[in-house]
Amino acid sequence: MRTVTVVGASLSGVYAARELRTQGFDGRLVIVGDEPHRPYDRPPLSKDFLTGRADEDQLALTDAEETAELDAEWLLGVRARGLDARGRTVLLDNGRTVSTDGVVIATGASARRLPGDDLAGVHTLRTLDDARALREELTRGPLRVVVIGGGFIGAETASSCAALGHDVTVVEAAPLPLVPHLGPDMAAVCAALHRRGGVSLVTGIGVAGLRGSGTVRSGGGRTAAPHDGPAAGPEVAEDVAPRRTVTGVRLTDGRTLPADVVIVGIGAIPNTGWLAGSTLALHDGVLCDDGCVTGLAQVVAVGDVARVGGARTEHWTSATEQPRVAVRNLLAGRTVDTVRSLPYFWSDQYGARIQFAGRRHEADTVRIAEGAIEDGAPAEGGFLALYERDGRTTAVLSVDRPRPFMRARRELARSAGPVEPAAL
Repeated sequence: MRTVTVVGASLSGVYAARELRTQGFDGRLVIVGDEPHRPYDRPPLSKDFLTGRADEDQLALTDAEETAELDAEWLLGVRARGLDARGRTVLLDNGRTVSTDGVVIATGASARRLPGDDLAGVHTLRTLDDARALREELTRGPLRVVVIGGGFIGAETASSCAALGHDVTVVEAAPLPLVPHLGPDMAAVCAALHRRGGVSLVTGIGVAGLRGSGTVRSGGGRTAAPHDGPAAGPEVAEDVAPRRTVTGVRLTDGRTLPADVVIVGIGAIPNTGWLAGSTLALHDGVLCDDGCVTGLAQVVAVGDVARVGGARTEHWTSATEQPRVAVRNLLAGRTVDTVRSLPYFWSDQYGARIQFAGRRHEADTVRIAEGAIEDGAPAEGGFLALYERDGRTTAVLSVDRPRPFMRARRELARSAGPVEPAAL
């Protein structure tokens, strides 16, 4: 191969670029990114960056020395709009085309949105620009913040907002947050962290819509009567088109939660729209075999956009481990290696670190191996829980027990045999 194009200047895209050089590719390397920023780490966005404990320069995934070593052609602030696999060309939305012999798809995913979330005061948290806007918004406090979705992003963002002194409510449609990941018993224990952090948790109830008023925070324009649902068309303004402002979240049980700020954390949609019309198979991501190889040997996919061996996993570890295998197969021209890593994720909430590794099944039982649970919440010092089935450990969960967790994780990785992928 003379040219390889990495589409997506994401975590997985950067790791793929590193692997290409590490594994001996010395040809032309092109990295396409739709954001104007250099690659950055996303996990801190909902935590240290949001609370002001980390600045943008601390998010960088590469430094000047590594950038020089990669010797890549960076095309930032431009979106890919098509892939002509037959002609081996990546089409960009600025009209440019990139001829290439191999392609690494690393375009990630975008935050799901709600109807009406064009109201002022409604945020998602997926990109650096999202985090910048939300961080500035939170300086107007103290505010009434409603977080829609109790998953990892929602929980971490709620924790950060509470730490900043805001009045926070989390709304989760499921009976408990994180049930698919942890199971009902351990999900209930981790949900207690919200209450311990002073955050209200509303579960088992969906969101019917957002409520807004015509009051405008900045710029000219008239004040309109309150309304429900999506914002109407733009009103007349002298210099800045006014936006209606969110005032509440309407629940399916008829209640309305007052809100100055709403954060929508209801999952993500893989960025595959630019591949429409290509020959690649798409279904909630780019379909790949166990080696991240698509239906075309010269095209691989990694990270949040990739459905590898039937599972799409939106976790940092997947995004950093898949590129090694994907690049090896890309350079070989066929699948010679497969992804065999043990699923792992972590989350920092309310001063506690939650860590999980393995593949949980509904039939598993849970045993507290270290520490304790008191009044339905992690005791001081946390705990280590083992998920077990048929006399063997299938997964491990810890709250604030990092060293015992790492030992259990290593043992689990040694003993784990071939198992079906889990949709984490």
